[in-house]
Amino acid sequence: MSDTSSTTAILYAFAANLGIAAAKTGAAFWTGSGSLLAEAIHSFADCGNQVLLFIGMKRSAKKATRKHPMGFGRESYIWSMMVAFTLFSVGGVFSVYEGWLRYTHPHTVENEGVALIILLIAAGLEYFSLKGALAALQEEKAARSMWQWFKETQSSELIVVTGEDMAALAGLGIALIMLGLTMITGNTAYDAAGSILIGFLLITVAVLVGTEVHSLLLGESADAISDDIQRYLETQPCVLQVLNMWAINHGNNVMVTIKAELQPDMTVLRAVNEINAMERQIRQRHARVKWIFFEIDNAD
Repeated sequence: MSDTSSTTAILYAFAANLGIAAAKTGAAFWTGSGSLLAEAIHSFADCGNQVLLFIGMKRSAKKATRKHPMGFGRESYIWSMMVAFTLFSVGGVFSVYEGWLRYTHPHTVENEGVALIILLIAAGLEYFSLKGALAALQEEKAARSMWQWFKETQSSELIVVTGEDMAALAGLGIALIMLGLTMITGNTAYDAAGSILIGFLLITVAVLVGTEVHSLLLGESADAISDDIQRYLETQPCVLQVLNMWAINHGNNVMVTIKAELQPDMTVLRAVNEINAMERQIRQRHARVKWIFFEIDNAD
C-alpha cells in the first residue's frame, strides 16, 4: 500500500470528521441529547486520531541511521497503537460514562427533529469517508474478504481509519434509533442507553484494532510473500532444500531471511552468483522486499 493512498484516506477522514464534529457539538448542546454528545466526542477523537496517524506516517518515512539501520518503518505502528488507546479512552470510556450519568440523572431532549437531521447528514459524510478508505485499500485487499485483509495487512493507518469509519457509521445508526425511540416514547433513558451502546461499540473496535496493531508492532509475518518465496526457492535447481525462511513486515517494507542447502559440488563463486540471481528475482516478484539475508547451511 502506497503512502499516497494512506495519506489520502487520512486527510479525507479528517476533513469529514471535523465537519461532523462541529455539527454534532452544536446540535448536542441545542437539543441536550446524550447520544449526540457521545457522537460529537467520538468525532473530535477521530480528528485527533487522524493527526496522530499522519504524524506516524511522516516519522516512519525517515531515512535509516547508523543507530537504526533498518529505518523507522515500524514507528507508524506505535502511533496507530496510540490511536487505539485514544479511541478506547476518549471515545469509548467517556461515552459510557456520559450515558450512565444521563441515565441516572435524566436530561430532557429538545429539538429532536434537528438532532435527527444532523445525524442523517453525519451518516452521509461518514459513508463517503468510509468509501474513500475502502477505495484506498482496494488494490491491496484484492479478492480477500474485509476480515481476511484486516488480519493480513501491514497498513496500520488504513486499519485504524477503516475501523473508525465503520464504528462511526454503526454508532450513528445506534444514535438514530435511540433518539427516535426517545421521540416516540418521551423516555430519555433510550437516549442515555444509546450513548452507553456507542461507548461499548468504540471500546470493542479499539480492542480489535489495538490487537492487530500490537501484532504488527511485535513483528508479524508476511505470509503471502513468505509462501511465494518458499515455492520459488523449491523450484530452483541449485537448492536442495529450504531449511528455514522468514518474511517479516517492517512498516511498508519486508525483511526476508533464508537458510537453505545448496548443491554440494558448487564453487563459492557459483553459489554467490546463484544467490544473487535468486535475490534479484525475489525483489522483482515482491516490491516490498527490501532486505534479504541468505545463509547456506545443511541443517536448521
